[in-house]
Amino acid sequence: MVVFKAGVEPNMASSAIHIRDLCKTYFVSERQAGVWAALTSLVHRHTEQVKAVDSLTFDLAPGEIVGFLGPNGAGKTTTLKMLSGLLYPTAGELTVLGYVPWRREKAFLRQITLVMGQRNQLH
Repeated sequence: MVVFKAGVEPNMASSAIHIRDLCKTYFVSERQAGVWAALTSLVHRHTEQVKAVDSLTFDLAPGEIVGFLGPNGAGKTTTLKMLSGLLYPTAGELTVLGYVPWRREKAFLRQITLVMGQRNQLH
């Protein structure tokens, strides 16, 4: 659950949340099984590019309530972590209440709450 107290600070733009072409890419090391492959990977590493979020665009008005649904691996948690400032995006623009989340300004941090867990952990 993410809670943004929209309208509390005068630093708020016309959109409470503004996202344009937001992307997050991870580079994952690939390695074959076995001791020889482990030693070889120390010198010559193969990486694969995995797009967790690809070109996400939307705006939310102050007071607007939305649900964030999608299959496993769709980038829901990654997007929420970028909205809260826990992750840097690879590309795109993102503002929440007029702030850039990953700058972690005190005024922004006073206005956001992020609770993450599985359904049975939230009871």
